[in-house]
Amino acid sequence: MIRIASYIGLLVGLLILTWLVAWQGIDEIFILLSQSGFYLLLLPIVWFPSLVAAVISWHYLFPIKRIPAFKKLFLSLWMGRAINTLLPVASIGGEIAKARLLILWGHPGVDASASVLVDKTVQALALVPWAIIGTGLLVYLTIDDDLAKLIMLGTLLLSLGIVGFIMIQQAGMIGFIARIIGKFNTTDGWSKITDNAYDVDTLVKEIYSEKQNFLISVFWRTLGLILQTSEVWLACYLLGHPIGIVEALMLKSLTSIITDIAFMIPNGYGIQEGGYVMLGALIGLSPEFSLAISLATRIRELIVDLPGLLYWQHVEAKYFLKKTA
Repeated sequence: MIRIASYIGLLVGLLILTWLVAWQGIDEIFILLSQSGFYLLLLPIVWFPSLVAAVISWHYLFPIKRIPAFKKLFLSLWMGRAINTLLPVASIGGEIAKARLLILWGHPGVDASASVLVDKTVQALALVPWAIIGTGLLVYLTIDDDLAKLIMLGTLLLSLGIVGFIMIQQAGMIGFIARIIGKFNTTDGWSKITDNAYDVDTLVKEIYSEKQNFLISVFWRTLGLILQTSEVWLACYLLGHPIGIVEALMLKSLTSIITDIAFMIPNGYGIQEGGYVMLGALIGLSPEFSLAISLATRIRELIVDLPGLLYWQHVEAKYFLKKTA
């Protein structure tokens, strides 16, 4: 069901993106992008520190004596992010791949599963201060108080949802699901799966009990989001319409929030572009220029995410051949 919804979301997103580009004129957008030339390749470079911050954040969600090497965390997060970005997996498939890769590299499945589950929660929780920053700057710029109130209401609802999700995890969500499935599943070995699920629940509780590490993890995730602002600021500069860091921060923050809310549309195709058009207009950017900003930042998908997806296929193929041999 999720896969079908993701495919539908992908189609809807691509249709929106195509309509927006056709509406503003592909020639004008292409001219804006081509004027910057190869300098746009700098965008993935300034974005890269945010990926490192995400790795550091995940690092704090493992038992101290069983933390994987930074290289393994970096590679698995890079590949998982590429899957979530380029494939219609509703931002879930990449998380599963992250855990699987760590397991393939010899780390306990319980550690990998529990850390990925909490890391997904941290990702959602980091959106709250990120949204507050963007909304605060929207008010500071005295642009649109009504929009700011609407975003804050959405942020409040998001916060309540995250708190509820954390409570469910601490109540033993994985074990409960395994037990329910076990009532209808007579497959040999399911009892072992159920036992492992309870072990994951236990470790999840332990991770949340380490409040300092958990808060540090949220801090690094939030910092990673803030660091992505440099990508928007540089894109505007290279495209010939420099904006201030405050405007860039507001634009990146609220656009990412809008895109993350529409998580069923893979990579926010069309949604990200619409967000840039709507928010860019508030700071005096023309629709075609806002679209050019969005498309320029998507260069990262070719430079960073596509190689990550290909490397994931290489790792899986190598494991498959080794297993069959």
